[in-house]
Amino acid sequence: MIIFPVMLVSVVFVFGASIGSFLNVVVYRLPAGLSLLRPPSHCPHCLHPLAMRDNVPVFGWLWLRGKCRYCRTAIAPRYPIVEAVTGILFVAVLRNVAGPSLLNLDPVLLLGHWILISWLLALALIDADTMTLPNPLTQSGLVLGLLYQGAVGWSATGQVIGLITHLMGGIIGAVLGIWLLDAIFIIGSMVLGQAALGGGDAKLAALMGAWLGWKYLLLAGFLACAFGAVVGTTAMALGWLKRRQPMPFGPFLALGTGVALFWGESILSIYLSLFFPAPNGL
Repeated sequence: MIIFPVMLVSVVFVFGASIGSFLNVVVYRLPAGLSLLRPPSHCPHCLHPLAMRDNVPVFGWLWLRGKCRYCRTAIAPRYPIVEAVTGILFVAVLRNVAGPSLLNLDPVLLLGHWILISWLLALALIDADTMTLPNPLTQSGLVLGLLYQGAVGWSATGQVIGLITHLMGGIIGAVLGIWLLDAIFIIGSMVLGQAALGGGDAKLAALMGAWLGWKYLLLAGFLACAFGAVVGTTAMALGWLKRRQPMPFGPFLALGTGVALFWGESILSIYLSLFFPAPNGL
């Protein structure tokens, strides 16, 4: 029936948008060293607590016409954008995991991918704002990635050996992520004559490796470098970025991870068919 998919997608979007609302809190408060729970949501200008109706994801901002109900100070449109994007990404993950019919649902993969997307969004936005990748997020994301690998292994095989095999794959991916970004840091610093990456980038790469495994980590890293090179070159050509001006790399790592998560298998299949075609007759 058509009603079930529509209802499921609607519920998932609302859930994702609600997570996006909390991500806005994380992005604002964590770098400032503030509690994520106290005080409750409030206007950053007049500090008046927000009513529940004002906190409705996306629609709360629209109802208020982008202004605080109490002091009429403008509220940045990034807040509803993050909420909407998170909701859309949660729906996209649902379709990617469960298929077009939304019937082949694997709860471990679904929950895991939702968690990874949430961590990536928070880290990307914080890095874009502050040029930092907070340890509490990168470290907790790494641990969750390893737990996810163990859960996937157990869910797929129902045996301890499956759990251990997937867990080891995550550990190898995490270690490779650190080595990969350290290598990029060393080579880039030699070429540029200045620090090419921040210390948090290697930790984010370890998180990526724990979640993706070594194969998709390499793809995500390559895509991140490609995206960063294109955006950086374009920004310099347009005069938006000076030659030696630092640029956050975390958003590109997050973007590369997202692409690998959704389309990694297809990209690798195309790559292998182009550069390593099967011999004729096989």
